[in-house]
Amino acid sequence: MQHRQLGQSGLEVSALGLGCMGLSYGYGPATGTADAVALIRAAYERGVTFFDTAEAYGPFINERVVGEALQPMRDHVVIATKFGFRDGETGKGLDSRPERIRQVADEALERLRTDRIDLFYQHRVDPQVPIEEVAGTVKDLIREGKVKHFGLSEAGVDSIRRAHAVQPVAALQSEYSLWWREPEKEILPLLEELGIGFVPFSPLGKGFLTGAIDAQTSFGATDFRNTVPRFAPEARRANRALVDVLAGIAARKQVTPAQLALAWLLARKPWIVPIPGTTRLHRLEENTGAASVVLSAEDLEEIEAAVSSVPVQGARYSADRQKLVGR
Repeated sequence: MQHRQLGQSGLEVSALGLGCMGLSYGYGPATGTADAVALIRAAYERGVTFFDTAEAYGPFINERVVGEALQPMRDHVVIATKFGFRDGETGKGLDSRPERIRQVADEALERLRTDRIDLFYQHRVDPQVPIEEVAGTVKDLIREGKVKHFGLSEAGVDSIRRAHAVQPVAALQSEYSLWWREPEKEILPLLEELGIGFVPFSPLGKGFLTGAIDAQTSFGATDFRNTVPRFAPEARRANRALVDVLAGIAARKQVTPAQLALAWLLARKPWIVPIPGTTRLHRLEENTGAASVVLSAEDLEEIEAAVSSVPVQGARYSADRQKLVGR
């Protein structure tokens, strides 16, 4: 798989990363450790060198799995993790106090079985802690060798600028896909201006763009998509039109809808690195195959016209989750 550089940071990663969250959190029961380790190693065997986790995924379980899986090839991969929630639990609210950031770093190093965190993201901007203090704390951790690069997740324009002025931000991680294009308005121009890489999570619309989800699909009791307005049955019914039009283009290209959606992201900017997640080997192979899909200017125009013709229904987050983004 080809590699890309995240902005001007010098951080080089595979063109597609692996979002590891779903192995332990968010989409139902956690995958067994042995199976999760096997999947992560299968990704590495297929050229993936960029792996994304967080203390909040579980909490803590996901970092341990990632650490176990990647220990044998640690010097050949880039591991990203995150701080920012009180006690590592999303339901307890935000906590980016400097002492908490340091605690998370030390504990993550142990769980990940490593001596450095390649990319350390603030999971969500904490309005109670000036972003300059957050950036300064990570800057100290970089100086100490515990962290290599600083990242932000779901941050807004003002926070990105202010943080970057203290410690250069290597990458912003936020949702971006063919069915959530809000970052194109302000975020992508800012990242290009500042030389910051972009790591889209949910690049397949939390699974919707694969075509495997319709209005009749039922989610498990612990699947967070149950709380997402965009996944309400009536919204899924309306949004299926987007998947259908993309499926037609994909068929003509002899690729899957998921591969088309990932290839579209890769074609947007050379400093964009999507991190699709999966628990299944065949989906992993499908996703990594997208790295070799080439879209022509004509293909991109056709996709643009098709997507523009289908307005997506439903908010991407519930009201309480939405309050945590864009600060």
